[in-house]
Amino acid sequence: MMGAYGGQARYMMGPALPHRSPMASMADLATIITAQIQSSPPPGLPFASYMDLALYHPDYGYYTTKPSILGPDGDFITSPHLGHDFGELLAIQFADMWHSMAQPTPFHVVEMGAGQGLIAADVLAYLQRHSPDCYAALDYIIIEKSPALRALQQERLTHDKVTWTSLEDLSPITGCFFSNELVDAFPVHMVEKHNNRLQEVYVTRANNTLQATLGPLSTDKLTQYFDLVGIDLLSDAYPDGYRTEVNLAALDWLDTVASRIDRGFLLTIDYGHTAQRYYSPARHQGTLQCYYQHRHHDDPYTNIGQQDLTAHVDFTALQKQGEKDGLVTLGYTQQGLFLMALGLGDRLANLSQSIAPGPDGFNQLIQRRQALHQLMDMNPMGLGTFGVLIQGKGVETSVVLKGLTMPPMG
Repeated sequence: MMGAYGGQARYMMGPALPHRSPMASMADLATIITAQIQSSPPPGLPFASYMDLALYHPDYGYYTTKPSILGPDGDFITSPHLGHDFGELLAIQFADMWHSMAQPTPFHVVEMGAGQGLIAADVLAYLQRHSPDCYAALDYIIIEKSPALRALQQERLTHDKVTWTSLEDLSPITGCFFSNELVDAFPVHMVEKHNNRLQEVYVTRANNTLQATLGPLSTDKLTQYFDLVGIDLLSDAYPDGYRTEVNLAALDWLDTVASRIDRGFLLTIDYGHTAQRYYSPARHQGTLQCYYQHRHHDDPYTNIGQQDLTAHVDFTALQKQGEKDGLVTLGYTQQGLFLMALGLGDRLANLSQSIAPGPDGFNQLIQRRQALHQLMDMNPMGLGTFGVLIQGKGVETSVVLKGLTMPPMG
């Protein structure tokens, strides 16, 4: 649920609008969505189209218009908000990738959905200090759909190592594409097993209220998706009324990213599961969540354009689609293990040596220790349980990347 995903906007950008109150913006977006519903054939607007409007409408969308959605004053925090360590440890992994590829020049790092630019700033600063040869070869490219976030990034990242573009305009690169909490923000289709048939959730409007209704699948790609990941929702294991999500946009995104890799890696960090866990019969209401002012709930039809809508990532789908696109899975692990392999444990062990003596130093020590523990928190809702998938193209399949050297737990 981090930042707007890369690529070109699906809507024509109009002139900048005067500041609107949240209530006025919600009313305007509701009017636009109602018009879309009325112009759609029965039974209504596919939920994925509704979610796309709510998150990415150029004038009123949650991601495209507000730069302050991230961090303590926004609706949620992400790993880079806990200090410099997350970006610095990623920098270690990028340098490791550069060495594994025989130190190419240029070496491209492409960040997709860069939020407020915190990771980029930390990666660049760390490589400049600790891996100057890699830094010299580096071209850092950001793919950002949100004009508001892109403006923040350009304010923070002022040196000539960073450029901005779109996936469509990017030539194939040598290096690494990566994202942190990006894929979970893609619009998802919602499907439900109903009377032993797979149906899709559509958004309609009745009695001046947005609501969900069921109808036939809007595309055959939904059934093809379940074939891809090896899940049969019509089997007896799944109860009638079982509802879940399908992230077709993630497959399209992966197609495009894979085509833009000449030689290198794709690093995806996000919360999610393998398909068997994602589509567990016990998870009968799916994973869709709404985030508003650091609280989460399950009503996607309120706070329209003012709240985040997000669904977990099916990492099996990314692996399977990647194989179709010529990518090889080099490893799948959890963020806690990934960061420990890159030196998070050493940072914890050496904390007391890096903090000044005195009350202020002690408070800094406690805060830093808490932040590091949050990055590796392996409780069910902890950041440490996030999935980390590394795929490669045109690289040695025997390469052992540093972040994948910790054995899995259990």
